[in-house]
Amino acid sequence: MVKIRLKRLGRKKRPFYRIVVTDIRNRRDGKPLAELGYYNPLSKELKLDKITALDWVSKGAQPSDTVKRLIDKAPESGELITLEKAQKERVSKKVKAKQQAEAEAKKEAEAAAKASEEVPAEEATAEA
Repeated sequence: MVKIRLKRLGRKKRPFYRIVVTDIRNRRDGKPLAELGYYNPLSKELKLDKITALDWVSKGAQPSDTVKRLIDKAPESGELITLEKAQKERVSKKVKAKQQAEAEAKKEAEAAAKASEEVPAEEATAEA
């Protein structure tokens, strides 16, 4: 069975991975059938030949969960990109409540504006 998985490189506590196609019986860092790209989790850099990866998948290669996620994020062109984690903003409950109230007030204002625009149109049709 052929798998698409990560091959670990780099020194201790400084990981760097190559995305490789290899037989499942080979060691993690053994000789691969093909190298598709690389991923640096520290700088969030990803370079992956997505077309070739999808070609291997169509031939029956099974990507690992991490590689599957990286294939989804990779661009078609195979160029180097930087992945960004969604940063969660720490916001207090008071600020969240204020933001919700502002959003609701904005929606109500838009609804009122829309309703006021529709009323004259209805009056004009009633007069005709």
